[in-house]
Amino acid sequence: MVVCTVLALDGLDVSMVGVALPSIGQELNLGTDSLQWIVSAYVLGYGSLLLLGGRLADLLGRRRIFLIALTVFAAASLLGGPVDDPAILIATRFIKGLAAAFTAPTGFSIITTNFAEGRERNKALSIFTTFGASGFSLGLVVGGLMTSLSWRWTFLVSVPIAVVVVLLGMKFIPKDKPSAENSGHDIWGAVTLTLGMLGLVYTLVSAPEQGWGSVATIAGFAVSIAVLAAFAVIENKVKHPLIRFSILKEGWVARANLSAVGLFGSYLSFQFIVTMYLQSVLGWTPLGMALALLPAGLLVMGSAPFADRLIEKFGATQLILRRLPAFAIPSRGWLPG
Repeated sequence: MVVCTVLALDGLDVSMVGVALPSIGQELNLGTDSLQWIVSAYVLGYGSLLLLGGRLADLLGRRRIFLIALTVFAAASLLGGPVDDPAILIATRFIKGLAAAFTAPTGFSIITTNFAEGRERNKALSIFTTFGASGFSLGLVVGGLMTSLSWRWTFLVSVPIAVVVVLLGMKFIPKDKPSAENSGHDIWGAVTLTLGMLGLVYTLVSAPEQGWGSVATIAGFAVSIAVLAAFAVIENKVKHPLIRFSILKEGWVARANLSAVGLFGSYLSFQFIVTMYLQSVLGWTPLGMALALLPAGLLVMGSAPFADRLIEKFGATQLILRRLPAFAIPSRGWLPG
């Protein structure tokens, strides 16, 4: 329950801030390009350290890393609420992304190591997913309510929740020891992966403003690819690599990861655009916009508890192949005006 609540808190935070973007822009006099960084800074921190977060959990202990990262998340939320400087606000979002890069894989690992493979683990993971979807859906409504008071509450409301969960985690999360198998420290692999992912995500986020054909964008891609290539060379030489590239030969691994990219990439970008459109162009209230997006989250909440049964009956591959095309259904004309 503690681990699942943290995933719900991550979803709550992402959706609350999404609802508050137009109000933040109006009060701090920020344009769309600047507001994008409030979302993208989180992604930048999350994407650059996600793999390293999982590895450090193995090296230093899942419980320890999980609780430290959650404490950092709470501190960044507390710092972001009262500030008026957009740079500091964006920095706090970056720090929260870094924290989530540790809590997400560590929480997943805590579940997989405490539940046996098969039906028991599938059930636990379906509950884990349900909490994430519930947090995201609840965040839309809570974000609308908080923004009606002040957008600053979308940052501050996470603080007491995170503090309580840290205290509960200290009591209920099982203590674990660092894995002896992963005792080797792939320092240079961690450095090159972090720098490469940081450069790649930063370049992707800044490319619309800089121009896709600009010198800065092309140079950013070139340097990032070079650093990631160095990472690949290092991983093939060290004893305990962050990534064992042999697993990428498995077709299901590639399919699962490409599906995740398509799912989260399309929906998060959609939410950013539709949030700005509904509030800034059509003049919807934050709460009205949140309620308009709520049904999508409720569908996930309602279906996620049955995911384990569906996987057993149809198989994960068939479910992915049959459900992803729904994102390609034309949505032209569904918005009024």
